[in-house]
Amino acid sequence: MLGGMFGDASATVVIEEFLSGIECSVFVMTDGRHYKVLPVAKDYKRIGEGDKGLNTGGMGSVFLLLAVILLSSCATATLSEFPGVGRVKQYDFYSYDIPPAFDGFRIGFASDFHYESRFKRSELNSAVRALKSMHADVLLLGGDYRGKKGGNLDTLFTALSRVYTPYGTFAVMGNHDYGYCYSEVVEAMQKNHVRLMEHKSYKLMKDGQYIIVSGVRNPFDLKKNGDSPSQHFPADDFIILLTHTPDYAEDTDVSNANLVLAGHTHGGQVSLFKKYSPVKHSIYGNRFLTGWKENSKGTPIIITNGLGTSRVDVRLFTPSEVVLVVLHRVEKQKE
Repeated sequence: MLGGMFGDASATVVIEEFLSGIECSVFVMTDGRHYKVLPVAKDYKRIGEGDKGLNTGGMGSVFLLLAVILLSSCATATLSEFPGVGRVKQYDFYSYDIPPAFDGFRIGFASDFHYESRFKRSELNSAVRALKSMHADVLLLGGDYRGKKGGNLDTLFTALSRVYTPYGTFAVMGNHDYGYCYSEVVEAMQKNHVRLMEHKSYKLMKDGQYIIVSGVRNPFDLKKNGDSPSQHFPADDFIILLTHTPDYAEDTDVSNANLVLAGHTHGGQVSLFKKYSPVKHSIYGNRFLTGWKENSKGTPIIITNGLGTSRVDVRLFTPSEVVLVVLHRVEKQKE
């Protein structure tokens, strides 16, 4: 065939049955356990006979790129086993100050529900299942419970009450809660045995040892609330400080806190590389956008993307999430 230009392969010609119709590609995304079949993409070749026309190939690849962007922008279309909740994000926190009895202690954390914005009843049920899957010892809630379009707070907190933890549920308020639904949130919390921490602290006891969880009242009003509740305890206590915004850990002295948990930023909702976002929910720009950060004095801050949305009901490269923090005691080396 063609003077043997293909070597030994030229000796045999295989004629296959002709299949008429449009050639298509099918793309499948998988994380190794789950998979999602994307819509079929039509393939285009060169126009005309003899490969002499314009090259229109690669449309399938373009479609795949567009599909990945669309999937990334919508938590309900991810490969998460909890539809509507992009992921369960785990952080392992190591410290000398963790009491031995609390080695392995598991803290569930969820924030910025904005129920019902993009986060609606079906997503709420998925969030409850995701929180249950953590097998947390305590559940902490970071504020902003109702969406801008309204949302039944009794429904929200009744659903969250299905997440049983041995030490119960503790919460702070967000700016939306203080702005227009404070009394309704308080009433729904009381009905469902959620302990509201407005500049309050609780000792969690285990085998005669304890850690402290402290909550901040309206972190945007520093004139009234600039004295952090974490500073009312000895520096050698292990303290977790819960605040709606991470800015509070920079604006005030929280040096006695071992770990700060915050939300408010939504991870920017639309972000690139977890560092850049056109929307700023912090006076410090993208510095406290999402993930594990530190304030100027080195205090660790874990900032969650949250569950709901605000302003615009869009997420791009910023999955909604619930957070699990696992405490690990580190033994000091003997000199």
